[in-house]
Amino acid sequence: MVAHFQRETHAIAKGLWPLAGVDEVGRGPLAGPVVAAAVILDPAAVPAGLDDSKNLSAARREELFAVIAESALAIGIASATALEIDAINIRQATLLAMRRAVAALPLQPAGVLVDGNDPPVLACPCEAIIGGDALVASIAAASIVAKVTRDAMMARLCQRYPAYGFSAHAGYGTARHRAALLAHGPCPEHRYSFAPVKGVWRR
Repeated sequence: MVAHFQRETHAIAKGLWPLAGVDEVGRGPLAGPVVAAAVILDPAAVPAGLDDSKNLSAARREELFAVIAESALAIGIASATALEIDAINIRQATLLAMRRAVAALPLQPAGVLVDGNDPPVLACPCEAIIGGDALVASIAAASIVAKVTRDAMMARLCQRYPAYGFSAHAGYGTARHRAALLAHGPCPEHRYSFAPVKGVWRR
């Protein structure tokens, strides 16, 4: 499935512009931040082939990331750390990262479209769209930006903490990651409120 620009076109016709798409990556991993992106696409230069980042190969995500960075009217990227996730829970940390991403936009959006069914509270109208990262071009672009950004962050963390193999699994609870966790214990980037870290180790 390829995301389309129809929702944004309807918004333009109603005078609701600029419109930002928002998505996040990293709710489920045992380590690392949750990352959100907000993207305002240029109606005259919508990249072809936008889709949910999970449906794209790593190489294709990198290609589209470069196109989005070149053509979008505005991009905002933000995160919430593992410490923040442990302090306020993953849902609140995700909403916080989304608000930060919208605030980081160099253009003030008139409205926001966010993937899922749990939108952040913003100063402008915000609509949640289930499956929006595969349906709405702006949200798909945000999912790609968030995914590529977080993968790069996890690759850098892998250099700092090589024992866990973060660049291979991005902090998700794979068998390799769980084995490393048992062998070495958690690092400062692990989420201590998540099983299997919770109840075994403390900060």
